[in-house]
Amino acid sequence: MNSWLLAIRPRTLPAVIGPLLIGNMLALELEQFSWLIAGISMLCGILLQISVNLANDYFDFKNGIDTEERLGPVRVTQSGMLSPNAVRNAMVLCLVLAFIVGFYLIIHGGWPIAILAVASILGALCYSGGPYPLASHGLGEVAAFVFFGLVAVVGSYFIQAGDTSLSAWLLGSAIGFFNAAIMLVNNTRDINTDTKAGKNTLAVRIGEAQSKLLYQSLVFMPFVIIIVGFLLGFLQGLPVLLAGVSFVIARRLSQAFQDNTGEALNPILGQTAKLTMTFSALFSAGILFTLPH
Repeated sequence: MNSWLLAIRPRTLPAVIGPLLIGNMLALELEQFSWLIAGISMLCGILLQISVNLANDYFDFKNGIDTEERLGPVRVTQSGMLSPNAVRNAMVLCLVLAFIVGFYLIIHGGWPIAILAVASILGALCYSGGPYPLASHGLGEVAAFVFFGLVAVVGSYFIQAGDTSLSAWLLGSAIGFFNAAIMLVNNTRDINTDTKAGKNTLAVRIGEAQSKLLYQSLVFMPFVIIIVGFLLGFLQGLPVLLAGVSFVIARRLSQAFQDNTGEALNPILGQTAKLTMTFSALFSAGILFTLPH
């Protein structure tokens, strides 16, 4: 059981829970809001995140990227804790379960959700696998921004509302930047081993110094977005104010990322995921407080 917990990587789940929470909370005041839809979308998202984690573990082992020199948390396939076939089968099972669970969302949301579902499944498989692995071509951060930001927030809001809103797009972008930052920490830590393995992540392409500057931009940009959204009248003041409290965490993490390298970045990886969840929870709490009672 411990091996499967390592394979699932529970610490990464805030990356998907946060945006789905915000997307659904934005729709909470709507008359047609459904807690069932909210719960199903959360379960589907978690299954897709687990699928991505398992795919990453499996494909990085098969492609010779994970070696004994790896600095990150233990990979169950490379370490021999679980067989490649077992991890692959678990990945496929999670993808099938995500589709089965998400089929209700497709029925409810129509063809736009069907397109997003197919794109999400392909994204999970193509992040580390396929003929053009996104992570190996410097597109990991872009994929995180799109799927764990825009798709998660705007998609979950659309399922509830039947339409999109500028507030959903703004918050999808904000959360997307946070999740891209998570990916950047991971790839910056692995610059040396990825370079040896021929995995050309964004961090490998731009170097560690530029990656550190980019991380600052990624964790600060969400606060710029919500402030601008408030000033333009698209976001309410209390949610923006509460979410703004997490700027203290972003500033501390930015400095820590500047001061550390290699294996010392591992704690910052998990803390950046927590930042995503903290921002999402605080903004969601602000929405709750502003609802009419």
